[in-house]
Amino acid sequence: MYKDFFALTGKPFQLSPDARFFFPSKEHKRALSFLQYGLGQGDGFIIITGDIGTGKTTLVQTLLAELDPKVTIVANIVTTQLQGDDLLTLVGFQFGLRPNVASKAVLLRDLEQFFLHRTREHKRVLLIVDEAQNLPPQSVEELRMLSNFQFQGRPLVQVFLLGQEEFRSTLLSEGFEQLRQRVIATYHLNPLDAQETRTYVEHRLRLVGWKSDPTFTDDAFERIFGFTQGVPRRINNLCDRTLLYAFLEELHEINGEVVRQVADEIGTEFIGGELDKSKAASPLVDAPAQPLESMARMMFDKANVQQRLASLERAVDALGHGLKDELAEIRSLLIELVREVKAQRAKVSELTKRRRA
Repeated sequence: MYKDFFALTGKPFQLSPDARFFFPSKEHKRALSFLQYGLGQGDGFIIITGDIGTGKTTLVQTLLAELDPKVTIVANIVTTQLQGDDLLTLVGFQFGLRPNVASKAVLLRDLEQFFLHRTREHKRVLLIVDEAQNLPPQSVEELRMLSNFQFQGRPLVQVFLLGQEEFRSTLLSEGFEQLRQRVIATYHLNPLDAQETRTYVEHRLRLVGWKSDPTFTDDAFERIFGFTQGVPRRINNLCDRTLLYAFLEELHEINGEVVRQVADEIGTEFIGGELDKSKAASPLVDAPAQPLESMARMMFDKANVQQRLASLERAVDALGHGLKDELAEIRSLLIELVREVKAQRAKVSELTKRRRA
């Protein structure tokens, strides 16, 4: 309704994920770099976690958009409470097979043959499992077993697991050590900060031909961040409704009061409430008397980091001198990772000493 009024070429704040609107925030850019590295390794599991609406699906869509569909076979599954056999059956269907549901052995054989034929055709197979936090432990284990299908020492299928933060608790639980050892890249997406929230809004508007009509005042952007807390899906919902409100009221300037009115209309069902900075949760590492399990959960992204750092360094050396910017960025990430690991180890050690005392 408001597109013609503001001379826009499309809807800037649609809720469905769309790689065309990918916004390279600091968080998303780093996550994409890790995913590109993991994808380049061609094996293991790649895991992305984050709260609802932080852009996990859009991130993966952006990564897949870089791949040649002629040589990449992708199956995408959005899970519910699927048990192991049901999950494998769905995987078979997504890859175009017609599994014999009465025989798990036949299903596994057919999947292995399918993966093997694609490998011999010099194609790669990717399985993307969204909403992975809904998977029962048995189903997660079935996915791990798929990585046992190998040809000449290389896995026949690579698995992306996308889930909310609680999925990391599943992976840290007893019995998942073998899966953790096969994670080649992982990242946890956090919301945008205040400046990135503003840039995100302007970025999406410009992609649909925005010429500063309507204009957004500084306090409007402050309110947008306050009500959405930097979560992209919340931003999309609030801004879409704000543009509709501006159209209905024939406004060409959106200020903080307009944003507040729209947020009140939407209500707390969609918006988390304006952020009270004085009550904002401090980072996990600063919380007093944390249980060791919480510290371990935070350190999951650093699991087996020495092994992955060594692989990263070898990959950097193999890049040569033609990609100086990329080399500098990767080396910067390596240095930051090493510092973070050392800091977290020191905190865990100190916390352990306090508990023993």
